Amino acid sequence: MKETKNACNLNNCFLCTHSVKDWIPAIGAHKTNFIVKKGESIFKEGDPVKGIYFVYTGKVKVHKRWNTDKELIIRFAQSGDILGHMGLGNNPVYPVATTALEPTILCYIDLSFFESTLNVNHKFTYALMKFFADELQKSEKRMRNLVHMPVKERIALAMLNLKGLFGTDDTGAINIELTRQDLSSYAAVSYETWFKVTQDFIQENLISVTGKSITILNEPVLQKLVNDANEGFE
Repeated sequence: MKETKNACNLNNCFLCTHSVKDWIPAIGAHKTNFIVKKGESIFKEGDPVKGIYFVYTGKVKVHKRWNTDKELIIRFAQSGDILGHMGLGNNPVYPVATTALEPTILCYIDLSFFESTLNVNHKFTYALMKFFADELQKSEKRMRNLVHMPVKERIALAMLNLKGLFGTDDTGAINIELTRQDLSSYAAVSYETWFKVTQDFIQENLISVTGKSITILNEPVLQKLVNDANEGFE
């Protein structure tokens, strides 16, 4: 990562939007901005927690080792999102890793200033508490899906989630380009399984694929696959 000056306008990230107006100058004085290249690591699983990151621009994958040679993508972060909060426990190490998916600008604050921010900004503390609760609910639902949902339905859900997160571009494609390895890691399936099911979806005119771009052609059918699978274990 490379430090940069005056990259953040102190308006858009999770920290700034939930802090009181009088605290913004303090954030400006204590933050550090970093430019991260595509494919560059922000922090690794097991690194000691020294501070918290906020995404100003760009997209980041949050991932964790899965078995010895695989990874599971836990979630994606984009403009306004927080990174590193999962390390705020009694064991201050990052339990996940983060990697930039495209050129990304981050705002970073150290732990001591973060703790001061929590003490001063009750609105921020409450927003962070709700964020943690929401993350926990999503994590529990995701683990349930990984255990119970068949791979075809899991891949359909991954595509729908990506569209919900990032929207579509001018051509109608999901507005993020991921490698097939990242796509399979997000759906928690092997690369070979992702490729086979994707080819089936193409043959059924449910999606189209051009390079790394995926366009959902029949969202109702994909959604029905997911809904039917959910009904089996709700």
